[in-house]
Amino acid sequence: MAVSSLNHKSHIVHIPILEYILEKNAYPKEHEQLKEIREITAEKYGEMSIMNVPVDEAQFLSMLLKIMNAKKTIEIGVFTGYSVLATALALPDDGQITAIDLDKEAYETGLPFIRKAGVEHKINFIQSNALSVLDDLINAGEETSFDFVFVDAEKEENMKYHEKVMKLVKVGGIIAYDNTLWYGSVAYKQGDERYKDVPKFAWPSKDYLIQFNDFIVSDHRVEPSLLSIGDGLTLCRRLY
Repeated sequence: MAVSSLNHKSHIVHIPILEYILEKNAYPKEHEQLKEIREITAEKYGEMSIMNVPVDEAQFLSMLLKIMNAKKTIEIGVFTGYSVLATALALPDDGQITAIDLDKEAYETGLPFIRKAGVEHKINFIQSNALSVLDDLINAGEETSFDFVFVDAEKEENMKYHEKVMKLVKVGGIIAYDNTLWYGSVAYKQGDERYKDVPKFAWPSKDYLIQFNDFIVSDHRVEPSLLSIGDGLTLCRRLY
């Protein structure tokens, strides 16, 4: 099975290597309902299905959550729910996910498969602007009560999200930012040969990602690691 442009966004890993990773490792272990969400999303949303996390990245995050013994998480940016379902499957039966997105219709595309997997009870979907929900959680006394936060939303808002989720995640907890290599564009200047491979819709957000990546490296409150998985995944462990 060739890797479709609809289910990957890596300009970092060469396609034959990515095909090997997916076909020999990720796809054989993909949960049936995750596969169903991936397929219905590609069918309904076409090129927009790229907004879901890649299969290998979801499996990495699932393992990380299990190693952490995470129980309480936040997800900012849900789309059709692939990563939310992957998280819900990784959490214990009493785990809790606060999932935030303005697009309820997209979430409801994946909801039947979340129900089929038997984990809907772990997910509190909130149709809202994420910043206001984060403020509500802080005001409700939820500071330092979350084990893990996954941010996959407007890249221009990452700095604002960071300041708020830093209050909500516990010391030693993890904040994960998706798409921090942004189709590889952060490493290229506009005249570079590889820059022509970057989708034009990605260009406007490039500078925001560069600024955010520079900020995270200088933020002494976290221990960061930028991974070349998917479209770039930055993990930040809160130090204090």
